[in-house]
Amino acid sequence: MFAPMVVSDPTAAPAADFSNDTWWIWVIKALAIVVMLLVFVLVAIWAERKVLARMQTRPGPNVHGPMGLLQSTADAMKLLLKEDINLKGADRFVYLLAPFIAALCAFLIYAVIPFGPEVSIFGVETPLQLADSSVSVLYILGITALGVYGIVLGGWSSNSTFPLLGAVRSSAQVISYELAMALALVSVFLVSGSASTSQIVASQDRLWWGIVLLPAFLIYLVSMVGEVNRLPFDLPEAEGELVAGHMVEYSSMKFAWFFLAEYINMFNVSAIAATLFLGGWRAPWGIELINDGMFNEGWWPILWMVAKIWLVMFFMFWLRGTLLRFRYDQFMNLGWKILIPAALVWLVAVAVVQGLLQFSDVDLRTMLFVLAGFFVVVLVLTLVWPEKKKEPETETSAPTGTDGVVVDSEFDAFAGGFPVPPMPGQQLPPSPRRRLQQAGTATQTKSAPAQEATDE
Repeated sequence: MFAPMVVSDPTAAPAADFSNDTWWIWVIKALAIVVMLLVFVLVAIWAERKVLARMQTRPGPNVHGPMGLLQSTADAMKLLLKEDINLKGADRFVYLLAPFIAALCAFLIYAVIPFGPEVSIFGVETPLQLADSSVSVLYILGITALGVYGIVLGGWSSNSTFPLLGAVRSSAQVISYELAMALALVSVFLVSGSASTSQIVASQDRLWWGIVLLPAFLIYLVSMVGEVNRLPFDLPEAEGELVAGHMVEYSSMKFAWFFLAEYINMFNVSAIAATLFLGGWRAPWGIELINDGMFNEGWWPILWMVAKIWLVMFFMFWLRGTLLRFRYDQFMNLGWKILIPAALVWLVAVAVVQGLLQFSDVDLRTMLFVLAGFFVVVLVLTLVWPEKKKEPETETSAPTGTDGVVVDSEFDAFAGGFPVPPMPGQQLPPSPRRRLQQAGTATQTKSAPAQEATDE
């Protein structure tokens, strides 16, 4: 009874059949995806403001339309009618190309996201999916990596300091967190037996991989937030440090393309989470058993898929209203020292379990109990293991002046590896320019009496 939960037979989960599709079916599906994403973005902007307002005991948008539903439309019209500014010192071709690359890559992800089984569209039996292949998830990772070029080129082509800093931060962020995300998704390939999105959804007919592969799911949730530059990982757009990151020198519709790409990327990572870990378009437990699975047929699966996507979106809204922005060193430590090693350890564990199940006669129930016992032992050891005692710090007497008054000592802002402001009672050392000025003033003061003596 446990075998289907960890091992899936790829032959029992065929890929979607697109043999009946014609060119006008492809056009209908593509237009439906574009329109759906544009509407989703407008709703997401309104929903995020409403969710954050309720968390902070504010009313939120409530003027434009009923419950402020037309607020997003008003914002879109403002960007359309706003003055379009072009920089004289910018690389004009790359400056205009960058937002287009970011938006195009964002739209391409949904091409391989399945929204349901086969349905009839104007008499043609076709799956509710634009395209699929045996490496669909690798296609998603490739497009995601390509999308960062829009951000990098936008910051570089602006010929300005702060956009370039934001672009460099973004590239480092994507490299760091995309590694952990990819490692989390590899464990899904191992248990489902395929990298096709339709086959992965079909392999979750008994149990969602978000439960079986819970550590990988948690790693993916953290990595996806870092991937789309959302709080608490919005370092490329840190208002206090970089004003608006790579988008500082953009206005009007060029800025709108970047803004649109950010929100569509949120829907992209939410759709990937729903497809690979939350059963895709399959109905939740209990509902799928009603009337011999009628809610997993026809057009009903679109409802479940959209609900799961918005559930993950709400999770990101919740994070924004709850957590503070990380420091950059904390952000990198989380990615390289925690997420990537944890994803590697989990991947090795899944590979070992899959190998034992495929090439030996080990009972899965026995293996699960052994693994559970191992993790319990490790947990107990971490709780009872004595912590290393810190050496007592030797107190140093504060320097005093000739009159006995305590003099503030110079404060090294980089002593801990990261620049911090001085606390009350601490004094920063003078800058190198100030020291040169003081040295020049002292030299002039000493040379003045000697010059007077010479003159006399």
